[in-house]
Amino acid sequence: MAAGPLAADLDLVGLAAYLGPRVDGGLAGPLRGRLLAGGRSNPTYEVDDGVRQWIVRRPPYGDVMASTHDMGRESRVIRALHGSSVPVPAVVARCADPSVIGADFYVMEKVDGRTYRTREDTRLLAPDQRAELSRSLVDTLVALHTIDPAAVGLADFGRPDGYLERQLSRWRRQWEKVRTRDLPAFDSLADFLTRSIPDRRLPGIVHGDYKIDNLMVDHADPSRIVAVLDWEMATLGDTLADVGMLLSFWDEPALPYNPITAGATALPGFPDRRGVLSAYAERRGIDLGDIEWYVIFSDFKLMVILEQIHARHLEGATVGEGFADIDPMVPALLERALARKAESGDPPLRG
Repeated sequence: MAAGPLAADLDLVGLAAYLGPRVDGGLAGPLRGRLLAGGRSNPTYEVDDGVRQWIVRRPPYGDVMASTHDMGRESRVIRALHGSSVPVPAVVARCADPSVIGADFYVMEKVDGRTYRTREDTRLLAPDQRAELSRSLVDTLVALHTIDPAAVGLADFGRPDGYLERQLSRWRRQWEKVRTRDLPAFDSLADFLTRSIPDRRLPGIVHGDYKIDNLMVDHADPSRIVAVLDWEMATLGDTLADVGMLLSFWDEPALPYNPITAGATALPGFPDRRGVLSAYAERRGIDLGDIEWYVIFSDFKLMVILEQIHARHLEGATVGEGFADIDPMVPALLERALARKAESGDPPLRG
């Protein structure tokens, strides 16, 4: 594997000294590495010793919100779910010592699969393949949400009670810390979300960023999910937050796209949001008439995450490509959230 142009950002010598004694038979040769495309948050690297390959995850460079980039929590939930009904990579090593490569990190196996990130990617699928992938995507989310956290050693992984209230407070504080511009409507949206928090909660394991491009599928059978990735925001909370996030990212024709997915699911074969929601509700045996609050909240949360990444980019603390286009995504998400609020069929959400 040829080293990528940004492999120098990863201390391969320090990583090799740490990883060698922790893999069967040691390393076959010097480590080579490259920064993987895709995620704009936790830098993710593919490394190899000439024979075997691994994936390395570390927190972002620069000032970060520690609780959303906790390598210990991320590696813990993956370890807990390995072998469960939710496919995840195996964790090879976890290092909390920042002196090894300059930050804490973990190493996991490299799963052989394909990720569909963009509309150009999903165009490669036939309509029936898109429909099958959508079914698998919903089935996997239901599987996650119906796992008993205690049964996989995650009983103390979070506090479902008060989860939504804490989330709103946390992301609002983070906005004040990282914002690079004045968007007065942000505060009115935050006030609205606080006033209209749903009463009903469905506790369980929450992925926090569940969407099509955080799934890896089989090369030959794109309906078979081989790994769910990017668990950096996982916790115990209200599982409907994942449904809201999935719908926020689920694009359909004639409606404003999420600026991140940019139409990835707005193609024949993919169901519309109503179809995704109905499939989830049916498989879980619940009614989801109040889901709109969670979708608006997801747009709100994404605004803060993107503003934080944009702020790090302005400080020169990002690695890789794809950061220059984040700036306009933030007001676009705010506009979409406000439109959702105005158009909601639920009177409390229009107030």
